[in-house]
Amino acid sequence: MTAIDQSRRVQLFDDLLRRFGASLRGIQLYSAQHPLVQRNIEGLCEVVRTIQEHESPIVIGIVGDELIVGDVPMPKASGSMGEIIKRLRALGVERITIDRGASPEELAAFTHLLGTIDAATVQAAVARGGADPLSQPHVRVGRIQVEQKTDEHLSDTATIQKLYAEAVNVANAVWESARTEGKPDADAARGMVDGLAQAVSQNRTALLALTALKNYDNYTFTHMVNVSILTMGQARGLGIEGPLLREFGLAALMHDVGKVRIPSEVLQKPDKLSQEEFEIMKRHVVDGAEILRRTPEIPALAPIVAFEHHLRLDGTGYPHGVSRPELNLGTMLCSIADVYDAMRSQRRYQQAFPTDRILAVLQRNDGQQFEQHLVRRFVQLVGIYPAGNLVRLNTHEIAVVLRVHAPDPYRPRVRVLFGREGNRLDLPVDVNLWEAEEDADRPSTVAAPVDPAEYHVDPLDYM
Repeated sequence: MTAIDQSRRVQLFDDLLRRFGASLRGIQLYSAQHPLVQRNIEGLCEVVRTIQEHESPIVIGIVGDELIVGDVPMPKASGSMGEIIKRLRALGVERITIDRGASPEELAAFTHLLGTIDAATVQAAVARGGADPLSQPHVRVGRIQVEQKTDEHLSDTATIQKLYAEAVNVANAVWESARTEGKPDADAARGMVDGLAQAVSQNRTALLALTALKNYDNYTFTHMVNVSILTMGQARGLGIEGPLLREFGLAALMHDVGKVRIPSEVLQKPDKLSQEEFEIMKRHVVDGAEILRRTPEIPALAPIVAFEHHLRLDGTGYPHGVSRPELNLGTMLCSIADVYDAMRSQRRYQQAFPTDRILAVLQRNDGQQFEQHLVRRFVQLVGIYPAGNLVRLNTHEIAVVLRVHAPDPYRPRVRVLFGREGNRLDLPVDVNLWEAEEDADRPSTVAAPVDPAEYHVDPLDYM
């Protein structure tokens, strides 16, 4: 496929939306055999063929009140955009994927169904779990995920733990499909991210606490899940919700997928990599972007994040020689989550670093490596002592962190489990450290993190 410049891409995408909208209007007014309808369909097929000479598949999606074609938000002046969005939403569709090989007959059938089928008919068919009534062999739809009201379930830490464990298993399957088949299982990944996104929206504190679990044997898969959760947690704090939140989560989940092409002796080496091995490891950003671009149903954001997540604001990082006037927001959030989770995870060749040291790394160099406004918001999100951590207070009592206090990360809400003499309390006591005054008789700040194994407790049991 030959590349085209961005202005030509935008022009073609705009033409695609205009012809698509005209075809929908014609089908709603006339019979399928009407000359006007047939001319509209022929024009649609022509622009699809032209675009697919340069890139495939073609993905049309809804993000907020905008239509996105590929990775390009289309101007609101694009013809029929409002009509297209209204019709897609009525049928519960959030994206259309047109694969290479879509025939004029398939495009005509799809457009006819999209313009005429009753929404109730579509909903009933989807509810039965059968084939989507709109999809054709080379034209597929992605549906808006209806989030069930599960607040009471997601307030249960045991349920959150189960959700997290299932997500790690799915990450394993997604990784294996990418390794053995050359592309990740996008449907499995989307389903998993949908569940995590709902949990981030409803019980972010408990879910973020779970990301502190350290398991070397499953490091690759827990890291995938943790970076996805931490990225969505940041995005949610910026007001990003719904389908776009899930796209951020999916892109973060897939950020390291290019490592499936790294030789196992390099990827699984227990010691520090040599310079030659590190050069091999660096290839994963290009490989990841290529894998994701060739995977249907993967949003355009994912290959961008995979390619950019080791680039830095000051122009350092890799791939070498790549210059970006600015990095994608999804990339910047994912990069912060990636470094944070990697540094706090204990591996055979690396001890876990305490949170304050990790945050110092993120804040260094006056924002040359990481956008400092986003880093400050990240500190407010996870705190110096994140929820789920066991800590020693200034009074020598031992407590589990329940909730971060953004204005002062050293003074979170805690649940005291052990008294200052080391005795285990029969009834744990909750304390808002930010409300405490300097008083030797009551705790007012966290002194240091402690290892839960020394006290034979699982902090999550007390969340």
